[in-house]
Formats: sequence, C-alpha cells, structure tokens
Amino acid sequence: MKLILTPMQEELDLFLRSCTRLGYCAEQDVVGQLPVTRLPELGVTLARGGVGKAQFAVHTQHMVDVGGPWDLAICAGAAGGLSDAVAIGDVVVATTTLEHDYDNKFNLRPLPRFDGAQSAIAGLRRVSSPHPFKVHFGPLASGDEDIVDPERRQMLHQSTGALAVAWEGAGGARACAFSQVPFVEVRGVTDSANRRAPADFETNLALAMHNLAALIAAWLDPGQPDGEPQPLPPSARAVPLRRLARQIARFLYRSICQGC
Repeated sequence: MKLILTPMQEELDLFLRSCTRLGYCAEQDVVGQLPVTRLPELGVTLARGGVGKAQFAVHTQHMVDVGGPWDLAICAGAAGGLSDAVAIGDVVVATTTLEHDYDNKFNLRPLPRFDGAQSAIAGLRRVSSPHPFKVHFGPLASGDEDIVDPERRQMLHQSTGALAVAWEGAGGARACAFSQVPFVEVRGVTDSANRRAPADFETNLALAMHNLAALIAAWLDPGQPDGEPQPLPPSARAVPLRRLARQIARFLYRSICQGC
C-alpha cells in the first residue's frame, strides 16, 4: 500500500476529483487522528499532510506510526518552476529533495538532501503519457518560503540546480528517513516562481493536480503492467477482459455510485 500526502486540502480534493473522474472508486476512512481516502484499485491511501515542513513531517510520522505498513510515501502537490525548461502544467519527479532553507552560517556543510526512492522513480520514468504535459526528473528544492521574485528564483536555481520549488517535501523525507520508509516527491507546476506566482497558483492548481493524478494513476494502475499503457494493435477486435471490466466499472461508477 502506498501513502500519498498532499499539503493542502484543496490539493487533495482536486487530486481525488481527477482520480474519480478516471473511474477509480474512493472510500472514506480514518487513520489515527487523520481522515483519509482509500483508492483500492490503485493501492493508495490519500491524506492531508499539512502546510509547511514541520506540520507535514508530523502528519507523515503519524501516518507511518499508526497506519501502514507503507511500501512508499509520496509528497504530491503544487510547485513553482525554477528552470525555464519547466512549463506550467508539467510534473516534476524529484530525484533528490534539497532543503534549501537550512541556513547554516557556522560552516560550509552542504544542504540536507534526500534521494527519492529509486524503484518509484524508475516506474515513473516508464510511464508513457498521452497527455500534453511533460514529466521532468531532477532535484526539487524544499523550504518554507514563497519564491515570488525573479532574482531569488534565479539565485535558488543556480545554487541548487533544482527544477522547481515547494515547501513540504523535506519534512516528509525526514520522517520517512527516520522510519525507513521509501519516499519520493512529485509536484505539478502551477507557476514560474515570479511576481505572478500568487495569481498563477490559483489559476493553475486544478490543472497541475489533474496532471499529477493522471501520471500517478498511469503508473499505479494494475491494468497497466509496469505502469505503462499497453495499447491494442489496430487489428485487434477483442477487448481484454481486464480492460472490459474496467470500462464496465467506470460506467457503473458514473451512473450509480457517484457519491462513493
């Protein structure tokens, strides 16, 4: 079972809405002190991690201690792009989460860094996305700071090499490292970390979370071996039983159990 934590409730709601529109049924539950949503077909439990590194670490540790066992924890949410190669709506998979606001003045110790789970990164690399967004793999900066200034954006990109920046990833990574749970951070890009970022965040959050959900669903869908969509050859006339069952389930979901 995989644990997905989103910092904000709005991110969770948008991620869940995209999954249900893709035909996956959701089940409400409680783990310890936190309400969660189960997505059984994806083998996922979805919970709110809280805003900021500290709160996200607390919720992650609580879910690890009370729930599970988890074979992977995922920090999933919005991010601001630092690299010009990253566009709004793209998804960034963190090969490394760098804690950029660990501001040590006493020595030249490097920034704390937490490598993403290699098996998860490899699985996400294998996904063939038919969607009009790109998936980038590289460092992601984490710190409790809104980056809304072009000069600060450039400085952070140059000093860390990060493709994008968000708040909570290092908190989740620290909790998972402490409890020896594999971890990866995956973010949808809402803005370019400039002066338009606050407005762009509001405008593009739904798009970013939809793309994020589409990527993760394509990776975890058990009907897609190794996370890769397997299209039928043009000459094929029979629909595989598993795919037919999925189509029927989606029809029934939309027709009958919209509120499940």
